[in-house]
Amino acid sequence: MVARFLLAAGALAALFATACEAPPEPPPPPGPDEVAGWKMVDLSHEYGENTLYWPTDTKGFQLDTLAEGMTPAGFFYAMKEFATAEHGGTHLDAPYHFYEGADLVGEIPLTRLIAPGVVVDVSAQAEANPDYRASAGDIRNWETEHGEIPPGTAVLFRTGWAARWPDALSYLGDDEPGSADNLHFPGLTEDAMRLLVEREAGLVGIDTASVDYGPSTDFIVHQVGGAAGIPNLENVGDLSELPPTGFLLIALPMKIEAGTGAPVRIVALIPPA
Repeated sequence: MVARFLLAAGALAALFATACEAPPEPPPPPGPDEVAGWKMVDLSHEYGENTLYWPTDTKGFQLDTLAEGMTPAGFFYAMKEFATAEHGGTHLDAPYHFYEGADLVGEIPLTRLIAPGVVVDVSAQAEANPDYRASAGDIRNWETEHGEIPPGTAVLFRTGWAARWPDALSYLGDDEPGSADNLHFPGLTEDAMRLLVEREAGLVGIDTASVDYGPSTDFIVHQVGGAAGIPNLENVGDLSELPPTGFLLIALPMKIEAGTGAPVRIVALIPPA
């Protein structure tokens, strides 16, 4: 009886000691040396004379040389000026773009712009149908294999359209300047964006000209995402080097005061296998 009591008391004491122990400290963030070994993938198209814009923006990208060459003092000096619309080339849509009162470019939290990323690949469907819209079913199929998308995740959709850049006819489905009446390229469905809102996605991106597919006239995907505070990345570069999950996405736009969108440099960091 005494032995049984001592055994029980010992077990209780051990349990109490375990319960009183401080919780384990979280692992330290990766240091510069560790991150330096990660693979870096540039997901941005260059800005230049071939940059694609929404067809109704006929100005395009403008770059003028102000100075370039040797100075009288004997050193080389160069300076240029550029002009661009917010929503052309690889760019970010602020939620305000389609929802009054939502965040402008400079108000978007950095946690939405630097976040774990995933890629939902619908390139096979898009190849068969240029007007394909990635659906909530496509997202759930991805989740069946990889697990539910965690809150704060940057969700990218790969359609394969980046390979068509910068051929306007192939990329947009129509190359008539000034007209957006006959566009054909993949996008998302309303139910896909509503599911991403439910999942509390931090950011949504696609390798086409818009998260709404070419023939859209109501831009409902923009509206739903904007109301939830979700920024979009559009005209994203080639996503073929990215794994379905397990990478860090960095998408930092030009911080334009009161901007509804901005050019953005997008980089994915993939840790060693």
